[in-house]
Amino acid sequence: MDFFAFYIRNEYLFAAVQLTLAMLGMGATLTVRDFAEILRAPRGLLFGFGLQLVGVPLIAWVFIATLATDPGVAIGLALCAAIAGGTTSNIFTYLARGNAALSIVLTTVSTLACLATTPLVLSLLIAERMPADFEMPAGRIAVEIGLYLLLPLALGMAVLRKLPRHADTIARGCIRASLLTVVLIVVGAHGAGRLDPEAFGEHNMGIVVAFIAVLTAVSALAPRLFRLPGTDAAAINIEIAVRNINLALLIKASLFPAVVGVADPVGDNVLFTALFYGGLSLMIGPVMCLLYRVRLKTVLVAS
Repeated sequence: MDFFAFYIRNEYLFAAVQLTLAMLGMGATLTVRDFAEILRAPRGLLFGFGLQLVGVPLIAWVFIATLATDPGVAIGLALCAAIAGGTTSNIFTYLARGNAALSIVLTTVSTLACLATTPLVLSLLIAERMPADFEMPAGRIAVEIGLYLLLPLALGMAVLRKLPRHADTIARGCIRASLLTVVLIVVGAHGAGRLDPEAFGEHNMGIVVAFIAVLTAVSALAPRLFRLPGTDAAAINIEIAVRNINLALLIKASLFPAVVGVADPVGDNVLFTALFYGGLSLMIGPVMCLLYRVRLKTVLVAS
């Protein structure tokens, strides 16, 4: 069997599976207590959610309006802006010795909000970049978020409640399986000619690099200006920079389904933008962890 043709025929299935597995794994790490602790002092949560809901789309709008002339890149940036953080941001926050509970709750609250905010942000940012007869399938996107993101998240939490001894093993297994599926997506798309760095171009790569750099810088500076604790600042910074590309892949597969033998330069550039952003975030995440570990340790020693 030709795997690359098989991938193209089943791209949506690959995207749905990797997102479902990632959310199952994340849910198996969450308890109601995580939410209760943060709600007692919600300043960091409110600030982080506000930055996620308003700040990130505004930054994306500036890039789309001024730099992203390619429709696929513009749509890809909009997707990255419309989604929440993911399980990777929680892991990086833990390794950075930031407020892991805040990171988890921020991810969860933003994920729940995606049901309404993702279709809205996409409509606001990219409606003009779509064909004249295109209608944003807000209802379908909301249903997909419910089926492949929120439902697995709730099931994962149920696993933790019913099988606490096995929840950690299940969470690790699901997250690893999700990462493997993402690797298969990259291999399948590249082998089918859907990921072409030369066709994407250095200019477009530079736009994505600049976008993640600005998001990282703004989300690092803003919490400090508002005098949030260092551990909260670390959680917010990482949450904004390291986003849930799993959801972006699903929405791409829904909006621009791949067809064997049919070229789709716009859809290919949307996919490349999302995967390239995800790859960059995995590169800067460890650097952020190291910097915050040093900074927070210095603050702790000084106090």
